[in-house]
Amino acid sequence: MPNIPRRHVGQYIASGDWSDYWTTRISRAESGKIWVRGYPIEELIEGLSYTESAYLLLRGELPDEREAALFDLVMRSGMDQQLISSAACAARYTASAFPDSAVPALASGILASGSVTGSPQEPAEMLIEAVGWKLEAAEAVQRVLEVWLERRGAVPGLGHPMHKGAEPRAVSVRKIALELDGWREHGRMLDAVEAGLEAKKGKRIPMNLAGAIGALLADLKFDPLVIGGLGAITYGVALLAHITEEIREGVPLRIIPEALGSRYAGPEERHLPSSRRRSEPSEPNQQ
Repeated sequence: MPNIPRRHVGQYIASGDWSDYWTTRISRAESGKIWVRGYPIEELIEGLSYTESAYLLLRGELPDEREAALFDLVMRSGMDQQLISSAACAARYTASAFPDSAVPALASGILASGSVTGSPQEPAEMLIEAVGWKLEAAEAVQRVLEVWLERRGAVPGLGHPMHKGAEPRAVSVRKIALELDGWREHGRMLDAVEAGLEAKKGKRIPMNLAGAIGALLADLKFDPLVIGGLGAITYGVALLAHITEEIREGVPLRIIPEALGSRYAGPEERHLPSSRRRSEPSEPNQQ
């Protein structure tokens, strides 16, 4: 993708020339015709898979066979993981209150896809930064651990609340990526960081899915912003499955009762000072 500097509204106000203010290199449409990245859309619909089309949209060029296989691996890796993901819970919660359409709940789930819920953007940024240092592996690992343990107390892309020995999705992604020659410098950096953290902590903290696909997509030279978005998209179909199940079979207007962990931990009943009250608090009826 070309490295084009960002524009700003001031330059248009100063020049008075707004001719390229709304410009896109993605697609073009005229009466009866559509082109995507320069290709007639009918050729793409008839000749490409969904993954190849998505790759073209995001990168601007068609993938080769290796790139298409690796990108397809990423897109199918999210699947689902019961109700461990906060994104699924957010989506189902919204669906329970808004059962008329799947769209608001789908948006809620997407919005809950961040660094804590497993976005691959932060691991990718970490790995791209580490590879960019051009250090020996051991020195780069030490620096990664120092930077990220200081920055947020954890290393992105490693660890899982349930899978303590190995994250099954990450294992499969790494295995197939290696077979497809897709586990390159960023993948090897993640391997080294995983080993370095284990040596430092004295226990295994395995790579998770976000780390694995962050490394794979970084090796495919995707922008970290795109990588983060892809993390949400790969889980989108699972969210839709959860949403439709919630609407058709779930509990309208879900709540959190005490039996499921709702607990008040604030002060006991109290009242405003008399100077702040319009009247004395009413007393309970005496029998």
